[in-house]
Amino acid sequence: MILSFALASILSNQQETGKIESKAVTSTSLDSGKIGTNKVEVAPDFELLSITGNKVKLSDLRGKSVILNFWATWCPPCKAEIPEMQKFYENNKNNNVEILAVNLTYTESNPDAVKDFVRNKGLTFKIALNEHGKVGNLYGAITIPTSYIIDKNGIIRDKYVGAMSYGTMDRFISNIQ
Repeated sequence: MILSFALASILSNQQETGKIESKAVTSTSLDSGKIGTNKVEVAPDFELLSITGNKVKLSDLRGKSVILNFWATWCPPCKAEIPEMQKFYENNKNNNVEILAVNLTYTESNPDAVKDFVRNKGLTFKIALNEHGKVGNLYGAITIPTSYIIDKNGIIRDKYVGAMSYGTMDRFISNIQ
């Protein structure tokens, strides 16, 4: 009883001082324009260099459904997921679907590891290099692989932590097209 009263007093005080942060989305409108990494928020834009040296900008992919994936070559679940992603991409690239795989390059032991990995696996989807960690940090990619499912308007529709199978990717993309 005393514990309940004490907890209620603390919560009441925190609410009055504004120290409790609500993670609830106040609007479920998909055009709210709020930028963030939660569902129904506009995915934060970024620009990175691709593995081929070209600039890759997330907002340039508007009009397509996007799987934004954070990964590294040394990560076993990432290695398991990559062939599934390649197969999914090959089967869906003509259906306004894009995969943008952001390599957490700053975690790689060798800068050439990414190029070697991409070449050895025959990857044809977009690979961007996050050399300083800013984009991975912005999206909270602490556990990898982490993927965001983004609709054609740039709205985050889902987030998945762990290796995705072809079927998982197919379900996510089917739900937003």
